[in-house]
Order: sequence, then C-alpha cells, then structure tokens
Amino acid sequence: MKLAYWMYAGPAHIGTLRIASSFKNVHAIMHAPLGDDYFNVMKSMLERDRNFTPVTASIVDRHVLARGSQEKVINNIVKKDKEEKPELVILTPTCTSSILQEDLQNFVQRASIETESDVILADVNHYRVNELQASDRTLAQIVEFYIEKAKKHCTIDTQKTIQPSVNIIGIVSLGFHHQHDLVDLKRLFNDLDIHINLIIPEHVSVSDLALLPKAWFNFVPYREAGLLTAKFLAEEFDMPYIDVTPMGLLNIKTAICKMQDILASFQCKRDYTKYIELQTKYVSQAAWFSQSIDCQNLTGKTAIVFGDATHAAAMTKILVQEMGVNVLWSGTYCINDQDWFRNEVQHLCAQVIITDDHNLVGDMIATTEPNAIFGTQMERHIGKRLNIPCGVISSPVHIQNFPLSYKPFLGYEGTNQIADLIYNSFTLGMEDHLLDLFGGHDTIDAVTTTLSSNDLVQWSPDALKELTKIPGFVRGKVKRNTEKFAVANEYRVISLEVMYEAKEKASI
Repeated sequence: MKLAYWMYAGPAHIGTLRIASSFKNVHAIMHAPLGDDYFNVMKSMLERDRNFTPVTASIVDRHVLARGSQEKVINNIVKKDKEEKPELVILTPTCTSSILQEDLQNFVQRASIETESDVILADVNHYRVNELQASDRTLAQIVEFYIEKAKKHCTIDTQKTIQPSVNIIGIVSLGFHHQHDLVDLKRLFNDLDIHINLIIPEHVSVSDLALLPKAWFNFVPYREAGLLTAKFLAEEFDMPYIDVTPMGLLNIKTAICKMQDILASFQCKRDYTKYIELQTKYVSQAAWFSQSIDCQNLTGKTAIVFGDATHAAAMTKILVQEMGVNVLWSGTYCINDQDWFRNEVQHLCAQVIITDDHNLVGDMIATTEPNAIFGTQMERHIGKRLNIPCGVISSPVHIQNFPLSYKPFLGYEGTNQIADLIYNSFTLGMEDHLLDLFGGHDTIDAVTTTLSSNDLVQWSPDALKELTKIPGFVRGKVKRNTEKFAVANEYRVISLEVMYEAKEKASI
C-alpha cells in the first residue's frame, strides 16, 4: 500500500463491491468513513444502470470512533436482511476503516444469528492487494462458500451435462467492455454447439453456484477476475479450464483448439478447423484487411502498449503478429501477474515494462516517441500532452469506454472493432497534412524531455513561426527533439538560432 494521487487499479474494497454487485440478490455492506462511499455513484454513472446499486455504507463517524462500530454494523446488516431479503450479505471494510483493527468476523457471526440470509466477511487484505486482486479473491471466496454449503446439505450436483457445456467465469460489473464481450462469447459457444451452464458472477444467484460442477470445463476470458475460481474448481472437481483470452484471430484459434482438445478428453470428437477458416475469411474482416493496400499505411509505424495483463498481452500479439506494427515496448500495471505477462510478450517487443507508476509510463512514452499508443485513459491523457494518438484498450477507463452501442473486444466481431481501433488510432500522413492545411491541430505549447521533468523551455515568437512551416506529420518530433537539445544545452529560450543549431548538431 502506498500514498498516491492516481492509481491504475483502485483499492481492494472496490474489487469486492464489483463482485457483490454483479451477483443477483446479493447485498454488500461497506464499513467506511464518508469519502470512501463513492462506488454507488460510479457504477450508476458508468454502467447507466436503471436499478439501485445493492451497496450500503455503514458510515464510520465520530460516534463510532468513540464507542465502537459493532452495534451499528450489525444493525445495518439485520436491517438490509429484512428490507431487501438477499441470499447473501457480504461485509467489507475499506483501507481507511481497516485502521481501526476491529473484529469484523465477530460482527458477522453475531449478525448471522439474527438474519435469514448468509453473511460473510470479504477475505481480503486491504493493505496488500488492489481492486483486481480483491475481485478475483472475493469471487473465489463466494464460490468456495456455496460449494461447501452445498456439500454439507448434500445438494451439490456433479453429474455432467449430456451435451458439452461450459461455465464462463469473470464477467463482472464495471469491466472493460464485458457486456459487449459476453454477447460475442455467447455467439461463439452457440456456433461451437457448447451449452453455457453458468455465467458468473453476472446476474446469477449464489444458490445456483452448486451447479458449477455440471459443466465439462470452465472458461476464464480475463485473468484479472476468475482465475482463482477456476483453479479451485480444478482442484476440487478435476474440472479443466481455459484461460486464453479470445482477443485477436490467433488467440481465438488457440482457445477453440483447446476447447476441441477438452471435448476429445470426454470422448466427444469435434473438428472446428472448417469453422475457424470460415469465420476468419468471411466474418472477421481483420485477416484480409491486415493484408490489404490500406494497411500498407502502417508499414514502419511504431506503437507502445500498456494496460492490464489480459488486454495488453493480447493487443501486443495483434499489433505484431496480425497487423505488422512494430511494438517498441509493452507493459502492464498488474505486477502480481508479471511472470505470465513477460512470457507472453517478451519475444514480441524490445522491452517489457512492469510498473504501476504512471509517471514512469509517461516518461517512457515521451522518450520512445511512438506513432501511436494503446493503453488506458491515463495513456490517452499522456498522448494528448505529447500530441500522440491513443486507442484505449484497457481499464482504468472513462464513461466513453462504456458505449451504448455494441463494441466487443473478444470474439470474431471483436477482431473487426480492434482492426478499426488500430487503423484509426494512427495519424496517417495525408490526414495530418489536411488537418494542418485546414487549421491544424498542433496546439501544444511546451513539451519537455520527460513528462515529469521540471526543466521547462520557452519558444520565441520567431521560432514558433518557423515551426509552423514544418509539415504537420513530423512537426511534433522536430519540436520535441529541439526542446531536448535546448534542455541538454541549458537554453531557457528557443530562438531561431537555437533551432538551427539543434538541426545541425542533432540532425533533426
């Protein structure tokens, strides 16, 4: 845990609340001070949900600090049990309220005596894990709880379905394009004649979790939520799972081939070769588009990729192996998953970056000067400052990344969306020339050696006038390199003389 004014992944309690609010008829009690209770507003705004978010804040105020919060927390749990009649109430503290070191497990046990619903405490260390890790752990905890409960009451159903079936694990609220991806995943499994047993936690009742073992295998589309659950089910019921994200043509093919192998292990032989070929040729436009004359515009273009482990790794593969773009470096803020990420992308780019420091990422982008960025909303802001276009491919995101229109990233339709995103993210020569001709867009006043640098330089009016004469598609690079030269030589003002000297000595 560290003090920061901006983070790629939020605090742990947000992850827990994302899981709780995804289930049907589950209510979360958040033990928190005022200021930590912003989840309801965030979810309603981003997902445009018509229903009230099933989260109640048990506020820690001065009265609680004076006499303890046991009575207040228990009363809130009992009250919500009577009003909402949920199947499960999950209690979670926040990083702030965890400082009180209260015995919340005792609160849960006391409340369970008076409630009809199940009550559990989120088993998350709020000082050591972030939002993504907490969501993964909370989902696994709930599944484990109800599997054990079903075993105890002899209601667990381990009889496999007659037809091939799958559980989709990890579709959660506030997920990056999760609702759109789910539509394409359903289409994919329908085409493959694989029945969907359960989709968790998305709008499923916790009482249905006892049906999880009926599926032939589990599918985890995102590594950030669902992997722990899949591993638990593999250990408990010997259920195979697939954790290949079907994002991009190559990954989709790999995932389908793994499904084919699993079905064969159940003595159900399927050959999906023809299906893959037809989808690649006629449904996905990405394959032929990447070989078309239009994509020759991307020849020699460079890019960097940064985001969560799932999307950053998949996008790096698509750019390099499917679109022929040179990825200068690829990175993730999922430090806990860095070994997997390195193994996936280290052979595709010159450098792998593992960090959750956005200042370092900004400095790397400013130093390497790619033609395009594929990252989060933070990289989009960095790109605006550096006049480098950016396509958003991962959370953290803005409301514009929760579109009402259908824009999946997974499946064959997702390949079309990604191809458009990649092509449109690059500023092509003629486009930049026209923008410049009809009132250009290079309005950045100052660019330093790195985004976190304190050494600012000023441009003289004559030098700025000269700068506008340079073609737009190279102007940004000339400007940045001139400023680097000025900073290195301790020039505070860039005059025409400094500009010409930089051109001669730095070969701009």
